[in-house]
Amino acid sequence: MPILTQEGLPGFNLPSRSGVSISERFRAFDAAHPWVYRALEQLVAERLASGADRVGMKALFEALRWRHPHGVKGLNNSFTALYARRLLAAHPEWTSVIETRRRRSP
Repeated sequence: MPILTQEGLPGFNLPSRSGVSISERFRAFDAAHPWVYRALEQLVAERLASGADRVGMKALFEALRWRHPHGVKGLNNSFTALYARRLLAAHPEWTSVIETRRRRSP
């Protein structure tokens, strides 16, 4: 049986349908919704104050969605890594708390 890698999965490396990169979509979303970053920053601070030693960005996204049940239109899970990097740039002391991985897409 052949080994299937991520690169071999259909659609994995296809350009987005709109031709706009994740980074470009993130910048547009972030500029239009600056409160999302501030809310994520507050959630990290709350988790750390309550004794957490690790914080998962996906969990923070779900907490944010839970706090805003009418929706955070456009809050795409593809933005988790970009928000993590933005938080770490502003708060380098959180480097051991928020895990990031090597980016594969622009």
